[in-house]
Amino acid sequence: MAVTTAPMESTEQLNRIWETRPGLFGVLGTVDHKTIGKRYLITAFVFFLLGGLAASVMRWQLSRPEMHLLSPEAYNQLFTMHGVTMIFLFASPILSGFSNYLWPLMIGARDMAFPRVNALSYWTFVMSGIFIYSSVLIGQAPDGGWFAYVPMTELAYSPGLNMDFYALGMIFLSISTTIGAINFVVTFFKLRAPGMSLNRVPVILWGTLSASVMIVFAAPALTAACILLFFDRHFGMHFFDAASGGQPLLWQHLFWMFGHPWVYIVVLPAIGLASDMIPTFARRPLVGYTFVVLSTITTAILGFGVWVHHMFATGLPQMAMTFFSAASMMIAIPSGVSIFAWIATLWHGRPMFRTPLLFLGGFIILFVIGGINGVMTAPVPFDWQLTDSYFIVAHIHYVLVGINVFPVFGALYYWLPKMTGRMLSERIGRWVFWLMFIGANVAFFPMHITGMLGMPRRIYTYQAGLGWTDLNVITTVGAYIFALGVGLFIFDFFRSLKHGAIAGNNPWDAPTLEWSVSSPPPPYNFAVIPVVRSRHPLWAERLGEAPSTTGSELPVLEDGRETIGTSMLDSRPQEVLLMPEDSIWPFLLSSALLVFFYGILTSLWWLAIIGAVGLATTMTGWFWPSAPPDDHSRLLPVES
Repeated sequence: MAVTTAPMESTEQLNRIWETRPGLFGVLGTVDHKTIGKRYLITAFVFFLLGGLAASVMRWQLSRPEMHLLSPEAYNQLFTMHGVTMIFLFASPILSGFSNYLWPLMIGARDMAFPRVNALSYWTFVMSGIFIYSSVLIGQAPDGGWFAYVPMTELAYSPGLNMDFYALGMIFLSISTTIGAINFVVTFFKLRAPGMSLNRVPVILWGTLSASVMIVFAAPALTAACILLFFDRHFGMHFFDAASGGQPLLWQHLFWMFGHPWVYIVVLPAIGLASDMIPTFARRPLVGYTFVVLSTITTAILGFGVWVHHMFATGLPQMAMTFFSAASMMIAIPSGVSIFAWIATLWHGRPMFRTPLLFLGGFIILFVIGGINGVMTAPVPFDWQLTDSYFIVAHIHYVLVGINVFPVFGALYYWLPKMTGRMLSERIGRWVFWLMFIGANVAFFPMHITGMLGMPRRIYTYQAGLGWTDLNVITTVGAYIFALGVGLFIFDFFRSLKHGAIAGNNPWDAPTLEWSVSSPPPPYNFAVIPVVRSRHPLWAERLGEAPSTTGSELPVLEDGRETIGTSMLDSRPQEVLLMPEDSIWPFLLSSALLVFFYGILTSLWWLAIIGAVGLATTMTGWFWPSAPPDDHSRLLPVES
């Protein structure tokens, strides 16, 4: 890649413009996408550890028959918090962390399209997590399962605040996910570097874009369901009360209209991570790039057509179940396209078996197992036999751990050197992989058998002599082996911060733009916005393609926080965009939302009014004009 460096005085000026102000204001007010991305990663990982702690206690409870470590009420709360944490507070936010950090660097931009909205998305995520977990402090954590089926979550059967925390927490969290998704969509179409046409975009961007569009259309279903549930519980409504003309099945439809697309929301960005890492270690471009992108988009579309897959035992018409059964089998096809593309890339390349690639190999194996046992439940008669059994628990853990956690850990070993400037240990990393891979299979594979032997889901204990004991002991041992691997990773991470080898700009010899800048990157990302002429800008010369440059044709852009806006399809430079400065308003707005939701939760309407006034005040401050409208952008007198 040909490089055009900016003068020293220009980089010093850019540092002054883009670096975060020191002190408390900088901590709370930064809008730097790299800082926000790292905060997403750390916060989501903390939730991962909390969810894992809940799982370890549950596994000890189930390791032997008739254990009394937990009461039924405590088990229900742990079970629910484990699911809510892993699915909502870890699986998607951890991917948002990678995307927030990497997107501008991969597309040659200086920040996300809406930096303050980006900060608001993070702070709202944190506040919603605090809101949900504060239920634990008063012993009233959600206890109706992460799926919250009615009528068991109605007021008559759950009279405490448990499910109110759930309903309002999910609404709160959906604000974060929705505004974050919109930010990703706009960033994708508006801020790609000049020359980065749609056929030159890294696959991770396609994965996150597809997931973001899914969030925009799927999240309202869960939000609506939670609003109706809250109205039932607090205002005497009867949306789900069959005795008063309501429909309990309405909850399942609304929840799974959101819930099944959510599976792909937490899978597609992970597939994108894998698709961009595998070529680096195969030493060749991804086989079938176009087909992988099309399969990603196809999966996102088909993901909206399979929600009844979770409702075959509810007595729906046979014709409807036939349609959704076929759709549930068909959605495996685009996933298979990606798997064959990865295998072909490795087969025709010269693989370097480093720690990230080991995690990706484990991901492919677990992906196949999770996909097969998912397709097994697509035929209606077979699903009837396995519904609410531990076979389904095995399936969901192979999907979420195999298809989300393993790519995430591979990505941590791959991109943490870029974020910290230090390499993690290759030797320790291999131990981490093998402990997690062996632990996952020892823990989850026996669940298939316990399910086939009749062990139901969501039980807190069981009698001896049913043939489940030995399998549950094995599952518990596997879970603790997996936890040991996670603990070893944490040790490796903190060790590397001081003692890890210096990473350099591009320790993996990778092809994408983020590896063209220093590790860690400067506050402004690129002194000169690059011009992209290849799908693999850092490999362009060795592939015989036109090399990308940092673009002497383009200005340095040092008059303020500026970046280049480009056209949607061909990414032609159109204008210089002035990005907002650091701001305390996103933090204050999220804090006001937290007060507002606590007021609604406790029916302390004066507290809710204080929160509403805080919302109005912070939004007024946010939108108060600080510069004439015509100062916000200018046409770029450069054509590419």
